[in-house]
Amino acid sequence: MTLKQFIAKQFIDIIQWNEPEEGILVYRYPMQDMEIQNGGQLTVRESQMAAFVNEGRIADVFGPGLHTLNTRNLPVLTDLMNWDKEFESPFKSDVYFFSTHLQIDQKWGTATPITIRDAEFGAVRLRGYGIYSYRISDPRTFFTQVSGTRSTYYTGDLEGQLRNTIVARMTDIFATSKISFLDMAANQVALGKKIEEEMKPNFAALGLELASFVVENISLPEELQKVMDQRIGVSMAGDLNRFTQFQAAEALSTAAATSGGAAGAGVGLGAGVAMGQTMMAAMKQADTSGTQAGAKFCTNCGKSVPAGAHFCPECGKAQ
Repeated sequence: MTLKQFIAKQFIDIIQWNEPEEGILVYRYPMQDMEIQNGGQLTVRESQMAAFVNEGRIADVFGPGLHTLNTRNLPVLTDLMNWDKEFESPFKSDVYFFSTHLQIDQKWGTATPITIRDAEFGAVRLRGYGIYSYRISDPRTFFTQVSGTRSTYYTGDLEGQLRNTIVARMTDIFATSKISFLDMAANQVALGKKIEEEMKPNFAALGLELASFVVENISLPEELQKVMDQRIGVSMAGDLNRFTQFQAAEALSTAAATSGGAAGAGVGLGAGVAMGQTMMAAMKQADTSGTQAGAKFCTNCGKSVPAGAHFCPECGKAQ
């Protein structure tokens, strides 16, 4: 290098990065073949960490603060480049900034239903979605395992990997859990905490910290939800007669909600007749069961009268 070239050569004496937009995880400072001035300043903000990379290997990592760059605070880089302790010339190295603030409102969801064995309903297929947040906690691991030497790495570049990892881990959790779907749906906060604890090692392996995990919804596909609703109706009714009444009442409510017209009136009338017939059949069955058992009822007050009694024990009317 001639003296003129040396004089014209530019040296970097201040290195800093202001995040221009959300979603940037890693940014390589533009060196443009320039060297870093010995004694230069490195500014790392509270939501950042910075790393010096020599020939593709992370040498030194700096946390938040103002750092003066020299051979005393670049010990690993100095060792890698075989500098002696008195070396005072400018040096060349790549500098990467890592954003360490929370990446919030990251969405996850099951693209297809997850089939699991439910403790109460047998094999069922579940859908789920929610949000989570994370941050870079270990720049060395993230650099070597994820971002590499790319000049810029975004959250969108990592989204698919994290979402698929979450869904795969959830499948394992559900498969080994003996909790029924109804209990899962009723305790989504606790379910989110359990998944968060199970997922943290997977995130740590990528140099990330999983800060929060929220399950917003756990549901069944539409066709299975209809079957579930029917089973709940049967359970609430208690027997087939009451379930038939329940269905008739549902049909009546649907007809009543239908706006005007002869067709709507016909449906409402049909539902009403069906409900009346169902109730009469249930009452007749109850009356027949009572007769078969030898029981009868007072014609005046309707109270039960013991078999063989000539007077009602409630109102005293002759029977």
